[in-house]
Amino acid sequence: MTDLPATQKPVDLKAILSTPSRIDNSEGMSYLQSLPRRLVTLYLPLSIIVFVLLFPFYWMGLTAIKPDEQLIDLETFSPFWTWNPTFKHIHKLLFESYYPWWLWNTMYVAVCATILSIVASVLAAYAIVRLRYKGAHWVGGLIFLSYLVPPSILFIPLATVVFQYGLFDSPMALILTYPTILIPFSTWLLMGYFKTIPFELEECALIDGASRWQILIKIVLPLAIPGLISAFIFCFTLCWNEFIYALTFLQSTSNKTVPVAIVNEFVDGDVYRWGSLMAGALAGSLPLVILYAFFVEHYVSAMTGAVKE
Repeated sequence: MTDLPATQKPVDLKAILSTPSRIDNSEGMSYLQSLPRRLVTLYLPLSIIVFVLLFPFYWMGLTAIKPDEQLIDLETFSPFWTWNPTFKHIHKLLFESYYPWWLWNTMYVAVCATILSIVASVLAAYAIVRLRYKGAHWVGGLIFLSYLVPPSILFIPLATVVFQYGLFDSPMALILTYPTILIPFSTWLLMGYFKTIPFELEECALIDGASRWQILIKIVLPLAIPGLISAFIFCFTLCWNEFIYALTFLQSTSNKTVPVAIVNEFVDGDVYRWGSLMAGALAGSLPLVILYAFFVEHYVSAMTGAVKE
C-alpha cells in the first residue's frame, strides 16, 4: 500500500457530515414561506400601502360623480359611496370652463421648461464630471445648494424681472423661470449618473479622434437614457404641480395652469364647488399617472447606474 502525498490529507467523513451546511433545513425554510407569515410580512403591509396610495384617487373620483345634495349632507348620505352618480360636474368642467385650455397651458409649459432644463443640465453635469478643471467638485456642490433655496423667496425678485421684460401674464414667464428650480437638482442627478459611465469608453473615442461633442452625443447620452428619463420625470412632475410661480406670474383666466385655475375658478368666496374641484384634480393627475406607468422601469434603473461591471 502506497503512502499518501504530504499535501494530501485523509478525508474525515464524520466531520463533513456533522457540519451545519450538511444539515437539512428544508423544514425551517418552508416555515418562512408559510401563509400566515406571508400575510403578516407581505400582504398586510402591501394592502395598507395600496389603500393609502389609491384612496385619494377614489375619493376624488367619487366626489366628482356625486350629486350636490350628497356632497353637502354627509349625515343622510354615505360619504364613501353613491347610488345616484351624475356627470354634471365633469360636463361643466370640460365644456363650461376653460379647463381644456388650462390643461394645454400646463402641458406646454411643463414640456418646454423640462426640455430646456434637461439640455442645460446635461451640458453642466458632463462638464463638471468629465472636464478636469480646478474646483469642479465645488461647482457641483454649489449648484445643488441653489436647489435648496425656497421658491417662496425667489418669486418676489423674479416677478420684478418678469414684469420688466414684458413677460408678465404669459406662459413664457413660467418657461423661463421654472429652470431656476429644475436645473440644480437635474444637474446633480445627472452628475451621479455620468460618474457610473466608465471613462475608458471616452478615452478610446478620444484616441480614435472623436471630439468631446461627438462623445457626448454618440456615447454618453445613449448610455444615460435611464438617467435622462429619471430627470425628465422629476422636472415634468415639478412643473406640472408648481403653484407659487404660476399664481404670481399669470393673471388672465385663459392663461392659467391647472393647479392655479381649479382653485381660483371653482371657489366662490367661501363656497367650494367640490364636484368640479375634484373632477379637475382627478383629470389633472391622469397625465402624471400615465407617465409614471410607462417609464417607471427606466426611473428605477436610473438609480443603479449606467454600465455594470
